[in-house]
Amino acid sequence: MKRSWLIIAVSMLFSAVASTSLSYYLFQNWWIEEVEALAEPREPRSYRPVLTEANDVWGAPDDFVAISERVTSSVVNVQVFDGISPLGGGSGVVLTSDGYIATNYHVIEGASRIQVTLNDKRELAAKIIGTDPTTDLALLKVRATGLRPVSFADSDDVHIGEWALAIGNPFNLTSTVTAGIISAKARNINILQGSYSIESFIQTDAAVNPGNSGGALVNDRGELIGINSAIMSERGSYEGYSFAIPSNLVAKVMDDLKDYGKVQRALLGVNIAEVNEFVARDLNLPVIAGVLIRSVTPGGSAEEAGLKAGDVILRVNGINTNSVPELQEQVARFRPGDAITLEYVREGRQYTKENIRLKGLK
Repeated sequence: MKRSWLIIAVSMLFSAVASTSLSYYLFQNWWIEEVEALAEPREPRSYRPVLTEANDVWGAPDDFVAISERVTSSVVNVQVFDGISPLGGGSGVVLTSDGYIATNYHVIEGASRIQVTLNDKRELAAKIIGTDPTTDLALLKVRATGLRPVSFADSDDVHIGEWALAIGNPFNLTSTVTAGIISAKARNINILQGSYSIESFIQTDAAVNPGNSGGALVNDRGELIGINSAIMSERGSYEGYSFAIPSNLVAKVMDDLKDYGKVQRALLGVNIAEVNEFVARDLNLPVIAGVLIRSVTPGGSAEEAGLKAGDVILRVNGINTNSVPELQEQVARFRPGDAITLEYVREGRQYTKENIRLKGLK
């Protein structure tokens, strides 16, 4: 009799446990289904984490191998000399099959001789076509054919959190690839000198060290989104903060240097400042956004277009400008004589001004 009661009790216990487990399973799946139903549909992007079958963990895209193989052939090692004495080195990115190469100005500054080593180990002499210290860019040329140029991406389409790969030659270790994510955009770290310097860096945590300067920062499709230029460090080596010049700005400067031998800098003719909570309140802005015009240059493009001190620029040609670096970068992509459209706020009302003709340095 006791044995029968024991069997019944054990059976009831297992039944209760099974019922509880089933209830948790059903609740868990109901909650997931409800959340998924409420979530907005999103187009899948290859940079988003994927569950790999190999290890059942959240991981990076599985095409880094193909990207690395393709892009390393477009990145070169740049060595600079003062006569026969080495000055240092860095990296460069192949722009055309006939030998035009982008690098940083600070990599080749002061050089009397430049040597480029291709990914296939060929060593070639390079000459400087042009430089632009205000963006820390330089254009080189080697006598070669059949090189593999990098493909450019639209850096305006880069988003924080996307995967990024840095390719270069840190500490003269050729064809080094590191991976990370986009940490921020339009960073100004006050590293470039001069009144007309443009700092609107893409920040990433991909490992970048001395020697990476001038190398490629690419997206998860192997397209160039920036030229690696600087790191922020207390020790002089990588600490998780790397900065690259956006590819859209690179493309414009490289075209200028190739076509004219120097950069063609367009100016709006304004003195600008960030918009914060107090500025937004004082100017009756609907949101904290845009860039404040503190003053306009007499005879400059902004004055001729009717812009005034106190106006807040929201967009250039439809691109949001929510910081000083963003506005500077957008204007720097144009040449003197080009026309742009500005959207701005004045005394709480929004206006659009088209066909603002930009001027250049005098």
